[in-house]
Amino acid sequence: MKYLGHLSKKDPFYGYLRYDILPQLGLNGSSPDFRVYTIKASNHVFLYEDRNSRTLVIGKFFSGISDRSPEAAFHHMEQEFNNLHQLRRIGFAGFPHYIPRPLGRNTDLNCVLVEEFCYGTPFTAFIIKAIREGARDALFQKLSALAYFLATMHNRTSTGERVDFNRDCSYFDKIMDQLKNCGHIGWDESEDFHRLKERWREKGFMWEDNRVLVHGDVTPTNILFGDGPWVIAIDLERMKAADRVFDVGRVAAEVKHFFMQYTGDKWLAEPFIGHFLWEYATHFPDRSSAFRAIKRRVPFHMGMTLLRIARNSWITGNYRRQLLDEARKTLR
Repeated sequence: MKYLGHLSKKDPFYGYLRYDILPQLGLNGSSPDFRVYTIKASNHVFLYEDRNSRTLVIGKFFSGISDRSPEAAFHHMEQEFNNLHQLRRIGFAGFPHYIPRPLGRNTDLNCVLVEEFCYGTPFTAFIIKAIREGARDALFQKLSALAYFLATMHNRTSTGERVDFNRDCSYFDKIMDQLKNCGHIGWDESEDFHRLKERWREKGFMWEDNRVLVHGDVTPTNILFGDGPWVIAIDLERMKAADRVFDVGRVAAEVKHFFMQYTGDKWLAEPFIGHFLWEYATHFPDRSSAFRAIKRRVPFHMGMTLLRIARNSWITGNYRRQLLDEARKTLR
């Protein structure tokens, strides 16, 4: 986080925090003094700390983002606000599975969503400690906790409707277009990836499961851990109905990416990926059958996630090539 200064009492957002948000947290009649910190995120996300009460809240602004219309900003704000409420209503409001409490949203203040601040250690920290310090047991434990969280979320929200794999293929196409438009891949390579995608579209088992609600962006920065099995998921803007393996494959690919990036050896990630998949499958009546069904669908979503990571501007040219090559191998 980066300290930016104090929120002016003349700022309309100050009044909103003071009179609409803080009373929900039991702070009535106080004159807060907010320190502001920026948080690295895809949107304009800030931490506000009342210096007097030490109360912390998150403000996520959806307006003012490039190429986003006012209508789109409103839609994203409402969507995440409703997603947070929906998951909390079905039991994700206490130990061991937690979703931050939404405190308010305001269209007139740059489409801001305000939610409670949640303490926790990012998933990223456990992966890096396993790599740099050999803290393997801690990472295995947290992967078990995350598998439990995701399986619970998915199983509680099963729609009874079959997966529409065409939607995943459309998302794949969007990623490929972004890679091409940025000059990261050429036409021939893009066509090769599209052929691989079409082979997956023909596989019947990619359509066999029921749709569930998926987090949609379950990256290591969006998962926080507390003690034991405590898991906190943040950034629910992209939650949607999809194949459960959309989340599972993303976690697996993110773990592989970290090991590739920090060690250059993708195989070091395999014990952790296998453990995560097996732990996820334990939350089904027939663990072995669930494991087999998930394992055969995971490569597509892992490959797509590796391509998604390769889009990032902070990825170097040499490492981007490694990601693209690994994505191709995974999709085959």
